Amino acid sequence: METPSERRRLLEDGGGEEDPAGLISEQDAYLSKVRNRNLYLATFASVLGPMSFGFVLGYSSPALPELMQISDPRLRLDAVQASWFGSIVTVGAAVGGLLGGWMVEKIGRKLSLMFCSLPFVFGFTIIIAAQNVWMLYVGRVLTGLASGVTSLVVPLYISEMAHERVRGTLGSCVQLMVVLGIMGVYLAGLFLDWRWLAICCSVPPTLLMVCMCFMPETPRFLLSQGKRREAEEALRFLRGPDAPVEWECARIESGCDERGSGFQMSDLKDPGVYKPLVIGIMLMIFQQFTGINAIMFYAETIFEQAHFKESDLASVIVGLIQVVVTAVAALIMDKAGRKVLLIISGTAMVVSTTSFGVYFYLMSRIHDGGTPPLSLLGAEPHSDLTWLALASMAVFIAGFALGWGPIPWLIMSEIFPVKVRGVASSICVLTNWSMAFLITKTFQDMMILLTSAGTFWLFASMCILNVIFTMAFIPETKGKTLEQIEATFRGASGR
Repeated sequence: METPSERRRLLEDGGGEEDPAGLISEQDAYLSKVRNRNLYLATFASVLGPMSFGFVLGYSSPALPELMQISDPRLRLDAVQASWFGSIVTVGAAVGGLLGGWMVEKIGRKLSLMFCSLPFVFGFTIIIAAQNVWMLYVGRVLTGLASGVTSLVVPLYISEMAHERVRGTLGSCVQLMVVLGIMGVYLAGLFLDWRWLAICCSVPPTLLMVCMCFMPETPRFLLSQGKRREAEEALRFLRGPDAPVEWECARIESGCDERGSGFQMSDLKDPGVYKPLVIGIMLMIFQQFTGINAIMFYAETIFEQAHFKESDLASVIVGLIQVVVTAVAALIMDKAGRKVLLIISGTAMVVSTTSFGVYFYLMSRIHDGGTPPLSLLGAEPHSDLTWLALASMAVFIAGFALGWGPIPWLIMSEIFPVKVRGVASSICVLTNWSMAFLITKTFQDMMILLTSAGTFWLFASMCILNVIFTMAFIPETKGKTLEQIEATFRGASGR
């Protein structure tokens, strides 16, 4: 007869080799009594953060054309200033990633999420009241700081609340709300000037602060702090009154007990730590080197160079495609699995970026002047080639939204041991935003130096590498508890 500690270890490791039928029946019996209503409410409250983050990302696209033509010389942006306005948000986000890693360990996931709403609101308030270019920069840095904290905290908050049957779907809602925010700001930009647009952008973070007051801290963080009673109360809120939450609490607690708490540099020698950390870092590098942030920051300008007259409307269409496909990805995430969707996504982006490069190459040959810089609008597009640019952009956005948009953030929130989760996640977020800054700041230069065709072919080659990396190194995490995923890496290290 196994002892309670042995049973907890079996549940945590996900082995089940000794008694797989018993393990499955016990886990299914527990999950059959779970009610997800409050879990969905907590998820909805937390993803107001990613929606705010999406508003920040998308704001530059409709605002930049107006700020570059504004009559007030104190606020008018030249090409270099416009580049900084679009990319400086990533500098703030990189710092926010480091700050978020410290905050989630010191004050918890819930309070970190509540506090990050403040720089969102303050940043947009400074933009609204801006009297010069530097106020615009400060506002963008503050909203970037909040975005960095949000991009770390919300995936952790959701993954630590959700059970394994819905964790993929709920985790994918992070990216879904980001693209909803991007589409929302594109759509609002059709009707509002840049100041009123900033006012609208300050609404979601205000709601975030209010809604999170009524939501619980994550059970895993509470247990890591030795607060078992509060953890059981949080689980009872999240799982409903009928679920025997003591069972899940014991399973989580055994993971906290056996591996202790607090990150130390010596932990980096442990394959159970450095292997998921390398995977997390590479996921973030490859996500940015698809070129997605460069394309989204300069969506309208790209369409202008592709000679689309209604470039602002085209950007709204891009946002709509993202929302629809990301919603589809969320619905099938826990059925199809993370790895399959990453491979399909990467393959779609290889095809689309390659064909987009072909489009720009053919356009440059038709107009006999090489590829123009982003600021130069050429003649009318060749009627037989317009469809190629539109189709390439649509396939790229759909491909990214299906896999490489939501899944790196989801996997980041799943693979790290609890004692290094904050630090490791902050390293990944710092990597992501540093790469985002590098790509967005140098994108215009790449378009001139490599030509538009060469730039998109560079992105295509990176997408080929991310498909190979996915097939070779990324583990499948669908249907596993966080403790089982952790045990997978420990088992691979020769446990």
